[in-house]
Amino acid sequence: MRNVSPWREPVPPGGTMGEPRARGRFGEYGGRYAPESLVEACREVDEAFREAWAEPGFRGSLARLLAVHAGRPTPLTPALRLSEALGVRLYLKREDLTHTGSHKINNVLGQALLAVRMGRRRLIAETGAGQHGVATATAAALLGLEATVFMGERDIERQALNVFRMRMLGAEVVPVTAGSRTLKDATSEAMRHWVGATGDSHYCIGSVVGPDPYPWMVREFQRVIGEEARGQCAAELRTGVPDYVVACVGGGSNAAGTFAGFADTPARLVGVEAEGGAGAARGRLGVMHGCRSLFLQDGDGQITQAHSIAAGLDYPGVGPEHAHLRDLGRARYVTVTDDEAVGAAVRLARTEGIVPALESAHALAWVIRAAGGGDLPAGSTVLMTLSGRGDKDVSTLKELL
Repeated sequence: MRNVSPWREPVPPGGTMGEPRARGRFGEYGGRYAPESLVEACREVDEAFREAWAEPGFRGSLARLLAVHAGRPTPLTPALRLSEALGVRLYLKREDLTHTGSHKINNVLGQALLAVRMGRRRLIAETGAGQHGVATATAAALLGLEATVFMGERDIERQALNVFRMRMLGAEVVPVTAGSRTLKDATSEAMRHWVGATGDSHYCIGSVVGPDPYPWMVREFQRVIGEEARGQCAAELRTGVPDYVVACVGGGSNAAGTFAGFADTPARLVGVEAEGGAGAARGRLGVMHGCRSLFLQDGDGQITQAHSIAAGLDYPGVGPEHAHLRDLGRARYVTVTDDEAVGAAVRLARTEGIVPALESAHALAWVIRAAGGGDLPAGSTVLMTLSGRGDKDVSTLKELL
């Protein structure tokens, strides 16, 4: 198996994925490495989130929006034909069926409600694949807020459908021309913009990255994935808990939300990264975008460019809690290639009638490879989060197939 983090035995369940230690620390990772001009803004977000998350009224408002606007709960779909071919029992947690087509809406609705509570009138966001940008534009339109979305010029070209959706929803899409012109640079530009707009704007980070409290807050807003799946597995599976829980990882929000529902169980947690963006599998300790975590770096400690056919995985690092889970041995992080991901997307389409996002196809590619190579024992039950639908990737796939 190429480029993987160790998986120590026995895998220790429990004691993880709770509230971080002081100053947003997950072990040696996390923290609030923000410019002085943003420290106060992060503190205000932290206080507002803690206060809101403790109130049943806030949680009730979010749960209602997730139900009547986002379409939760999402189903757990058995992949019957593919399961038979692979010799495992594969279940898909269908985040692709949410409104806007991905898990991103879960976090954005939570942060948008928080922004309203804080008296902010505008959402700032970064996006790679465009799904977080679409979710941000959607929530802003729903709640009467303005939205400004920063997106790398390269991603604007390959995700034209989502750019149109954002603009149709009323968001301003700002092209980022610096560096690799992808997600890393869009995040950097969004944070720079926030410095001058903290008074009236909330930075709606899309993944479990950034300065405290964002990694924890985003995971809590995404926890609904894992909690729903845990209940659905209890009803569906004889054992009540799957043997393996698998999700794709860029920054890692859909994986963190999924893992949170199973961290206290014996299920093995597997995060699947793009081979060209494997922060957890191959990264080294560093600081970027406000947190201490694992990042791809050169010999001089400079952050190197990531590459993935999936724009949402084109990020040179991983969220700090994932780095901590890796060090604990509680989760294993593996990589797959672009070609494997494309092949998995085609196979799911032709066996189950589902066209997945290329990000999600990375998770499926590992399941296919592991089942064929013996890393998934025959008869294993596997829960995989299908984080998004593949409409946005049709142009990319059309060029390749």
